[in-house]
Amino acid sequence: MGRMSDQGERWTRATVYPDMWADPDEDPRNSGESGSEGELATLQDFLTDYRLTLRMKCEGLDPEQLSRRSVPPSTMSLLGLVRHLAEVERDWQNWITEGDPLPKLYGKRDGDFDGAVAEQAAVDGAYADLEREQAATDAALAAHPDLGERLGKDRIAVRELMVHRIEEYARHCGHADLLRECVDGRVGQ
Repeated sequence: MGRMSDQGERWTRATVYPDMWADPDEDPRNSGESGSEGELATLQDFLTDYRLTLRMKCEGLDPEQLSRRSVPPSTMSLLGLVRHLAEVERDWQNWITEGDPLPKLYGKRDGDFDGAVAEQAAVDGAYADLEREQAATDAALAAHPDLGERLGKDRIAVRELMVHRIEEYARHCGHADLLRECVDGRVGQ
């Protein structure tokens, strides 16, 4: 496995704004539409964009690059972030329900990062897990469009849950920026 210090020169695909990941007309996060109407739609749009940003930061990398660890003793990697966010999405489903919690996807604590190995099956499984858990959390919350409604054993407001989801993805997209730059030098917002 390569070391983070073996990365290449810094680069970007953007030509219009060299500090961006992609040119605005090629960025899939730019729908061309004006802002969303309403608080719920705005929160959903931000969540969608951060989810897409994470995928963009991982695109074009092979399993070894995706599983490459950051600075020791951290076990963080891009693949680990994908697995972690699948685990977090599952945990948010537990916040919504008053029933028994769903079991962890990857077993023990830090299993999401520890199991991020350089194998195509691990990569494919991580993306499938993430898509499935995102869809399940989205579906569970779709039944509760009132942002003030309180759910689950802890009576968390839907608004708080949505903001926390955005915060979680945004924070990890920041990690993904640094991890990607260390892997192959690609930079951008």
